Amino acid sequence: MPEELSTAQQQVADFLDDNGMHAPPAYRMLDLAAEVGEVAADAAKSSEYGEAPEALSVPEAELGDALFALLALAEELDVDAGDALETSLRKYENRIAADGDAGSGR
Repeated sequence: MPEELSTAQQQVADFLDDNGMHAPPAYRMLDLAAEVGEVAADAAKSSEYGEAPEALSVPEAELGDALFALLALAEELDVDAGDALETSLRKYENRIAADGDAGSGR
C-alpha cells in the first residue's frame, strides 16, 4: 500500500489500530453490505418507498457508517481508497468521452 493514505482512510486505519478492531475482509464486506442496506432502508422509508422522492433523506450518521465500513474494507484489503477513486473517475471520464454517458450498459 502507498505510504500516504487519504486522510479519511488514515483516520479509519488509526481508529482500527487504536481500538483493536481489525477484522478479515469477508467480515468487513458483510458490514459494508449491512450499512448500505441501512442507508437504502432510510431512503426508502423517507420517500414513502418512491411515492414521495422529494422527501428522500438519509441521516448523516448512516452515510458516515457506510463510509467507515467502506474505508475499513479498503484498509483490510490494503487498497488505497484515494487511488481506487481516481481509477473510477478515469473510467467514467473515458466512458463519457467515448459514449457521452458514464453508465456501463446500453
